[in-house]
Amino acid sequence: MGLNKSQESLRNWTKQNWTTASGKKSLDTGEAYFPAAAVAALKKAGLYDDAVRQKKAATKAGKQNASYSSEIQAIVKRYR
Repeated sequence: MGLNKSQESLRNWTKQNWTTASGKKSLDTGEAYFPAAAVAALKKAGLYDDAVRQKKAATKAGKQNASYSSEIQAIVKRYR
C-alpha cells in the first residue's frame, strides 16, 4: 500500500535534514531553519546572516514564520 499525499510530503521533508547552522533549536537561538544543504548554500552566498536577521525580526514581531528576501527564497527553493 502506498503513502497518501501528506505522508509522502512528510517523508520527503524528513529526508531533507532540516536544521539550523548551529544544530540547535531555532526557538532557542533565533536562527533560520532550512534544509542542511540550503544552510550551506546560504553561508557560501553570504546570505545566512541575513536570513537570521529576518527570522529574528519576524519572531520579535510575534510571527512564527519569517518572510525571507527573494534572494534567500531562490536559494532555499533549490533544496526543498
